[in-house]
Amino acid sequence: MKIIDVHTHGIGGFDTATTSEDHILSIAQIHGSHDVTDIIPTVYSSAIETMRENMLAIRSAMEEQQQEAESGASRIIGIHLEGPFLNPTKCGALAARSFMQANEYNLKKLIDGFEDIVKIITIAPEMERSVKLIKRMADMGIIVSMGHSDATYAEAEEGFNAGARGIVHIFNAMQGVHHREPGIAGFGLTNKDIYIEVIADPFHLHEEIIKLIFAAKNPDRIIIISDTGKSAKTGSYPNGIKNRENRLVGGSMTIQESSERLIRMGLDKDIILKAISENPERYLEAN
Repeated sequence: MKIIDVHTHGIGGFDTATTSEDHILSIAQIHGSHDVTDIIPTVYSSAIETMRENMLAIRSAMEEQQQEAESGASRIIGIHLEGPFLNPTKCGALAARSFMQANEYNLKKLIDGFEDIVKIITIAPEMERSVKLIKRMADMGIIVSMGHSDATYAEAEEGFNAGARGIVHIFNAMQGVHHREPGIAGFGLTNKDIYIEVIADPFHLHEEIIKLIFAAKNPDRIIIISDTGKSAKTGSYPNGIKNRENRLVGGSMTIQESSERLIRMGLDKDIILKAISENPERYLEAN
C-alpha cells in the first residue's frame, strides 16, 4: 500500500529551507523509516530566489533517487509550494513579509524551469487577483490548494469554482466556523468534492474537532498530512513544537504515527488508512 504525505517541510533536523540535496534525501530516508512510501517536500514561503534555491535542491534529490533507487527511503514525487500568494493576517508560522501579489508575472518568476515537478501550490483565494491566478495554475495542471487565508465561505467557493482542489491543514491558519459565516473551514467541511488536509497530531486540532471532521466530511476527500519541519523527531512533545512566540511551527508526527493515533482514538481504521493512501493518490491525479 502506498502511504503518501503531500505536506512535509522536513524531519529529524533537516528541512526544505536548504540548498543541499543531501538534506532532502535525509528527509526522505527518515520518512521512509516510518513506512511512508512517497512524499512531496513542501517549500516555505520566502523570497522567490530563496524558494527557487530550495526547489533546485529538491530537484537534485529527485534525480539522485532516480539514479540510485535508494532502498527504504520515501520516493520524492514533486514539490508543494506553500506560498507566497497568501494572506499575511493568517501567516501562522510562515514569514508574512515574504508574501506577494498573486499574478502571472510573480508565478512565472517562481516556477520557471520547475513546471514539471511543482505539483501543488497553496494560495489565499480572497487576495486581489488570486481567483484569476487559481484558474491559470489549474489550467497548467498544478493542483491548487487554498490556505493561510481569511476567506469567507463565498470566497472559498469562488476559488474552488476557479479550479482549486484542496484546502491545507484545515482550521489552522484560516478563518474558523461561525454560525453566520462558515468561512473557508466551513466550506472545506461541507463541500463534498474539495479535499482537505488534516494535521492529526495531538496539538493542532482538538480530538473532538478531528472526530467532527471525520463525521461531517466526505471520507474520500480527507488527507492526513504531517506538516513536519526540522524539529520533528520520533518521540514525545508534551506541548507541541513551538517557536519563541509560543506558536506551533509544524506537526510532530509522521502520517503513519498520526493514523495509528486516530485508530486508537476509535476512528474507523479503513477510513483512516484511505486518508493516507487512496485519498492523497487520487488528489494528486485530480488534474
